[in-house]
Amino acid sequence: VQLQASGGGLVENGGSLTLSCAASGSTFNTYAMGWFRQAPGKERDFVISISASGRSTYYGDSVKGRFTISRDNANNTVYLQMNSLKPEDTAVYFCATGTIATIDPWGYDLWGQGTLVTVSS
Repeated sequence: VQLQASGGGLVENGGSLTLSCAASGSTFNTYAMGWFRQAPGKERDFVISISASGRSTYYGDSVKGRFTISRDNANNTVYLQMNSLKPEDTAVYFCATGTIATIDPWGYDLWGQGTLVTVSS
């Protein structure tokens, strides 16, 4: 499996953006998917995750009520819808696959290359 994240860019404070993570391979629907982000000089933080079936989702405290995650197993893609963006959301966003939809980055074994999101103040 390989992951390709896309959709990052520059957005104004309060704006919205949708990130996509496309996966290759035929086993996408057996993997949980997570999004993490890393701001300059900071550690990689959990954002949101979704189970393999899509029935369970988990949210980081800072994004609850603003971000949602969804997946299209038929098209091997997971989406991160980001609304009400704030300057503190500025970071490189990474998608990752794992066995379970954990908040722990060590629970994910394959990572995409990251896509930069910049929120202007």
